[in-house]
Amino acid sequence: MTLKIAVDPDSATAPYEQLRAQLSEQARSGALPVGFRLPTVRGLAGELGLAANTVAKAYRALEGDGVIETRGRNGTFIAAAGDAAARHAASAAQEYAEQARRLGLSQADALARVEDAVRAAYAR
Repeated sequence: MTLKIAVDPDSATAPYEQLRAQLSEQARSGALPVGFRLPTVRGLAGELGLAANTVAKAYRALEGDGVIETRGRNGTFIAAAGDAAARHAASAAQEYAEQARRLGLSQADALARVEDAVRAAYAR
């Protein structure tokens, strides 16, 4: 199995975000199976012609999202992200709903704000 990543330096999207999005999608689609060992930060940076800090930033974001897990000196692996991602999204939604209610937004207004944010996030 090989990693298929293409970073477009002319894109308006930051390279770390392109990398994060592609790895996340490949993990969620099953193209990269749970337990797949990712290259080291320096190794992937060299392959893609990116700075090591750029790859490290993408890896940190993916780890925060529960897509990958770092096992110290053993490496970085694709995690069983489905459950972790669903739990994280549910927690964020719960926090938003509680804050919107405290701010006095109606349910319709709170939902409209979510729809606007989701539409904007997915239009990128």
